[in-house]
Amino acid sequence: MRGKVRPPEPDDPLCCCEYVDRQGDRQHMAACCCDCEDLDQACDRWLKRQPQKADSLSRVIAVVTDRLRVPWLRGAKRVELSVVPPLVLLPVLLRLAALHFLVGMAVLTILPVLVLWYYYVTHRRKGRTLFFLSLALFSLAYMYYLFLTEVLPRGDVGGAQLVTVTTGMVLTLISLARTKRDPGFVKACPSDAHSTVTYYGRLSEQDEQSQSNGSCQVVAIASRAAPPGQGTGPATQANGLKKNWCPTCRIMRPPRSGHCRICSACVYRMDHHCVWINSCVGQANHRNFLLTLLLFLLTSVYGISLVLRSICPRQNLLYALFYCPGVYAQYSTALCFTCAWYSSVVTGGLFHLLMLQLINISFNVTEREARLALREKTGRTRLWGLVVDTGLHTRGFCTNWLEFLTMHLSLEPMFPGLPDMV
Repeated sequence: MRGKVRPPEPDDPLCCCEYVDRQGDRQHMAACCCDCEDLDQACDRWLKRQPQKADSLSRVIAVVTDRLRVPWLRGAKRVELSVVPPLVLLPVLLRLAALHFLVGMAVLTILPVLVLWYYYVTHRRKGRTLFFLSLALFSLAYMYYLFLTEVLPRGDVGGAQLVTVTTGMVLTLISLARTKRDPGFVKACPSDAHSTVTYYGRLSEQDEQSQSNGSCQVVAIASRAAPPGQGTGPATQANGLKKNWCPTCRIMRPPRSGHCRICSACVYRMDHHCVWINSCVGQANHRNFLLTLLLFLLTSVYGISLVLRSICPRQNLLYALFYCPGVYAQYSTALCFTCAWYSSVVTGGLFHLLMLQLINISFNVTEREARLALREKTGRTRLWGLVVDTGLHTRGFCTNWLEFLTMHLSLEPMFPGLPDMV
């Protein structure tokens, strides 16, 4: 039985290979494989042919994740397990796909299916993961590395073209870093917390429920649906207040804001939670998100054209991806061709996302509002189902884009406080 490991003292800093585990004990990286009670119990039950406990696997994964660390200043830093698969699988699968045409077709078909499957699994569990962000960043870095090592030595790419590709990649990374900043989280406003609903007269068939927010009290009134002709009465307004109240964040949300169950926070003018940047897209970073997509697509299309022009100089670029004779004669050209196909698949997916974003902005609707409208059957589909027009905020094409491009960045509520309603 192991002795109690002392926690770190304030005046006793951690060395680069030490860390504090999830139990608060001080550990060393050299002992990362020692004394794992959860793993011992799981192996013991497996050897005895006993059924595993419901949380056995999750507990073992939690221990492994807690102990997987790298040396760092002032203590070892934990490495997320979701970062590792893209770093290992992507180069292995792409180099495997370059061995033969049929193998390449199989790999390039299975890889998107696996990514979509993992997306639906994590989306259903509403958990944060760095898998997609790691895959996006490593794909960009690996494609650039192959461009420098496989395409550039062939002599078909000039200095100006190399500078253009490098500049596009750098600008994409800068725009991505700006996008990952605060998307516009809604903070508690004391004036909203003290807002109340006041009635004069007899309150029958209505229940009052008080929800405390620290020292503040918020009163939400729930009632039945209003009868015909009385939809603008106090009960309807109270239901609107109740709908804007977030029970998780315990704040009154401004119009068009929404709560993200993955980030566990409310966001101003929330569009959606993007797994590729591991962050929400809201009022503060929506324009940077759109710029990141545009820069990546331009850089990717230009880089793919340079690669195809280098390995298939006699073919037209429009159909070089579908017919390039002799490309599998050399492993180097086959690897470049496979990477061009992989980049084309990623570019096609992001181009579809960009088109949806442009259409939604043109109709002044967010992705969250479109999903809610479909669920509540309050919107109508247009353009073959590509956009859901709610008809609530649209003011015309030019006005909608002007509003999007001039969104205020102060992120203050659109109403200073909820007045008493009589």
